[in-house]
Amino acid sequence: MLLTVRHVSHYAYDHPVPYAVQRLRLRPPTVPGQTVRQWDVAIDNGKTEVSYVDGFGNRTDLVQHNRNVSEIVITASGSVEVEDRAGVLGPVYGTAPLWLFLRETPLTLPGERIRALAGGLEPDSDRLALLHGLMNAVHEAVAYRPGTTSVTTLAEDALAEGSGVCQDHSHIFLSAARLLGIPARYVSGYLLMEGVEDQTASHAWAEAHVDGLGWVGFDAANNVCPTDRYLRLATGLDYRDAAPISGIRHGGTTESLAVHINVGQ
Repeated sequence: MLLTVRHVSHYAYDHPVPYAVQRLRLRPPTVPGQTVRQWDVAIDNGKTEVSYVDGFGNRTDLVQHNRNVSEIVITASGSVEVEDRAGVLGPVYGTAPLWLFLRETPLTLPGERIRALAGGLEPDSDRLALLHGLMNAVHEAVAYRPGTTSVTTLAEDALAEGSGVCQDHSHIFLSAARLLGIPARYVSGYLLMEGVEDQTASHAWAEAHVDGLGWVGFDAANNVCPTDRYLRLATGLDYRDAAPISGIRHGGTTESLAVHINVGQ
């Protein structure tokens, strides 16, 4: 399936910002099951100072914005051919060793609730079945409800709340999988939704490593393994490593962000 994407992030400020730098992970990779046909990243009121591949293999742009601007617009757009591989990316390895993906992070630190969730799974099942059981358990425990959590919400707190968004489902899945001794990582990207082209946020899911298969995706928010409706951007230990846009600015001004994403065929 050929997916077309247009992702616009519009930052507006009450007063001119004297200094702002952003790190963009907005360039999808060509990997098994995904081939980039055309892609472009445009920046209004700024320019790319350096582009590089980070330790997780993500194509990254470091952007310096013009001084004393009142708005910044970043537009990523293009087309990508995606194949349905039932969630199996395969044995695609970069420089990061598998054991790195067993490491806890502040966002995925397990507490009593996540330990109980992981402990309630069938321990004697094979790894793939165990991971499907984990995906089902997270999906049942956390209702998809935007506005109840934020990008700083901890996995344990989202599970306690019983609601959240795809980022929270992914963090809980990662935390429990690592408790079970399974390397797991966060994936940011886009999702073609049925009957919905215009969206206000990108998507996220998790991947876990299965011997003999390699990396396998699990979207606990929707309780499915990724199909040809999923387009991957970046990976990491959690949201902070794979966020499409992150950065810093100097200046005591209020920031407003409007995100418009269109995913179609």
